Amino acid sequence: MAKTIFHTTEKSNFILNMTEEQYSSLAVKGLITALFAVPLFTLIPEIANKTIYVLSAAGLAVAGVINLILALIAIVKKYIDKRVMLPVCAMGALVAWGVVSLVNGYDFHTALYGYSDRGEGLLAILFYFGFFTTAVAVKREKARSSLINGIIGLGLLNSIVSLVQIFTGKLGQYDLADLDIEERAASGLSMSPLFMAMVLTLSLTAALIAFVTSESKKRRIICIFSAALFSFIIMFTYSLIGICGLVFSVIAAAVAVFVMKAPKLRLVSVLAAAVPAALAVIIVNAGLIGNISSYRLYDGRILWWADAYMRASASGSFNEKVVDIDDTLEVYSYLNDKTMNIIHKYPLTGTGPEQLVFPQLYTAQGFGEDVEISYIIPFNTGTFDKVYNEYLYTAATRGIPSLIALVLVLLPSLVISVKSFRRRSTAEAFTLTALLIGGMLLFFIGCSSISFAPVFWAAAGASCAGIKDEKKDGTAKKAAKKK
Repeated sequence: MAKTIFHTTEKSNFILNMTEEQYSSLAVKGLITALFAVPLFTLIPEIANKTIYVLSAAGLAVAGVINLILALIAIVKKYIDKRVMLPVCAMGALVAWGVVSLVNGYDFHTALYGYSDRGEGLLAILFYFGFFTTAVAVKREKARSSLINGIIGLGLLNSIVSLVQIFTGKLGQYDLADLDIEERAASGLSMSPLFMAMVLTLSLTAALIAFVTSESKKRRIICIFSAALFSFIIMFTYSLIGICGLVFSVIAAAVAVFVMKAPKLRLVSVLAAAVPAALAVIIVNAGLIGNISSYRLYDGRILWWADAYMRASASGSFNEKVVDIDDTLEVYSYLNDKTMNIIHKYPLTGTGPEQLVFPQLYTAQGFGEDVEISYIIPFNTGTFDKVYNEYLYTAATRGIPSLIALVLVLLPSLVISVKSFRRRSTAEAFTLTALLIGGMLLFFIGCSSISFAPVFWAAAGASCAGIKDEKKDGTAKKAAKKK
């Protein structure tokens, strides 16, 4: 007989009577909402050609609240295994220390809600806890397969918008790398070409492995064409992240052929990624895109000038006397070195969530006390709001304890994920483990964003979920019915 409380009806107690299978089905819908909420809300500012990316943060909030409720249900229903308690508790500690950092930060509003047009304040970190915890409780292989399909679908959505950006220069904010260079970088619905490269890395990895491992001919065709499109688009992010992401995806697909004992013919997936990427370079070198006639990386100009300075007003412009903005390695090294100095100054609580730029400010340019900070920051040349190393960024903005908590989420998740794959050598387990590894590596050369983080934390949680044996579960149900 179904359980009820306070003499209420069975329907009103659906959570109390929810089975683990029903929960997994509901949870994966919440996670797919998390994948698509931010990009779909980002369509509005892109179509309107206005920098009102606060709507993107609203998309995150919608998905975040849904998944926090799902996470609470998982905790109440005890769907979270003891073996994953360490990463889940560490994720909780990440949120808890974020509160300490918020209290000791420069600006309470920014720390809580995030900087305007960024949106990664403490609330975002809380939502990431919801994504991760919900995904950890998804114990059905079919649900994990749906999540992987969602990640591939997200790549398709971003890529379709990117095609418009590349070939027309519309629906995006990155047609110019500076006032003279029109390179038409692809940002899709990820708000930055560099964030786009991170999202596409996971989508491309998922598509290539799905092609290698799928038994369905129709799915293999869809995945190989998707992968070809992703590898083509990722080159138009003009970024080191994109190149590294492409290489990682190809390696993951090649490894999948041997580990999953797939037909060797499916190594053609390597060509499916390499040929479109080469085609993208040829198109640029032929002078068919913007006003450039040679392919090169624009990481420095994109992250510092086009994104932080022009789009988000979150930093000053770069100082060309101090750093060579066209030397990608020099730019990243400069940002890392300066961030290390900030960590040394604020080791315990950091600067406060999303407030890396605040201790760098040196002039108010005569503005009054009531002026918004977004008007002041751009006048501080040489300042930056993001370092493209998430581990350093976490330590700098939320303190070394937060970095330790982040590591205690990721490393145990990886160990659990690998053990899970060894126990159940399924395509889903291999794919999600690869996505977890890919995201962890990307964090060395990239940073979290509200467009990438939902994808990563959903995949990370699902990678270490304790999967039920559905055949045994079905047999047990039949036996129970006979009794």
